[in-house]
Amino acid sequence: MLRHTGVLVVLLCLGSIPARAEPRTSLRFVGELGFLDVLSHSLRQGRDGTLFRYTEDGGQDNLYTFVRLSAELTLGKRHTVGFLVQPLLFDTDVVLRRDVRIDALTFPEGTPLNVRYSFPFYRASYLFDLLGVSEDELAVGLSLQLRNANFVFTSADGTLRRATRDVGPVPLLKVRGKWALSERWWLGLEADGSYAPTALINGDDDSDTTGALLDASVRGGIRVTPQLEAFLNLRYLGGGARGVSDDNDDEFGDGFTSNWISTATVSLGFSYRMAVTD
Repeated sequence: MLRHTGVLVVLLCLGSIPARAEPRTSLRFVGELGFLDVLSHSLRQGRDGTLFRYTEDGGQDNLYTFVRLSAELTLGKRHTVGFLVQPLLFDTDVVLRRDVRIDALTFPEGTPLNVRYSFPFYRASYLFDLLGVSEDELAVGLSLQLRNANFVFTSADGTLRRATRDVGPVPLLKVRGKWALSERWWLGLEADGSYAPTALINGDDDSDTTGALLDASVRGGIRVTPQLEAFLNLRYLGGGARGVSDDNDDEFGDGFTSNWISTATVSLGFSYRMAVTD
């Protein structure tokens, strides 16, 4: 009798110990669609080159389609890794109102010019949530962005052309927040940014190179279903670099580049979250 009673007591004690909850893993897909306005944009190729203002000289005074896609894997309540794809392409056709010199080549006034500015990027991120609660988020982390730049100036008859390509890593600091306003409505912010006054940070061997980037947004959203959310997003996206790259293999010019862009976007976004494990 005593033996059976002891076994019963042990079983009751074990039953009273709460089982350890496994971390919840979820996958979230986010897409944004809207328009982009170029606030300012300038480029100089070669120290003796013309300061080419895209909004005035290059026809970037229209609105452009803005698309952004990302995926995030959340592990437990605090850890998130994500990957972002951001296309960024402006193709314009203009007639030059002045002589423009790009990498030791002069495009004369009156030249019909095809201008391509392509700067898509890819970004991997890690975030740690300081709050660790499901309703709100205040997370900090790091991102690594891969730039894939291509600048092309071509006369309409194809006789004059200058092209520049650049691929390289850009490390960023990251912060993100989200706060519930009610059961369904919420407010959020997100920012990735860096200032790189040295080559070590900017991914370039030339110590005179300076680069900067800021991708910051505020958004307000609504929870449509437990899995689906919709939001309106306002974003500033800007940055650039100035300096001479030692690995420049262009036979034209001296390798000097100064490129700075500032844009604003308005987009409608949707996110869908699916549980991988509970």
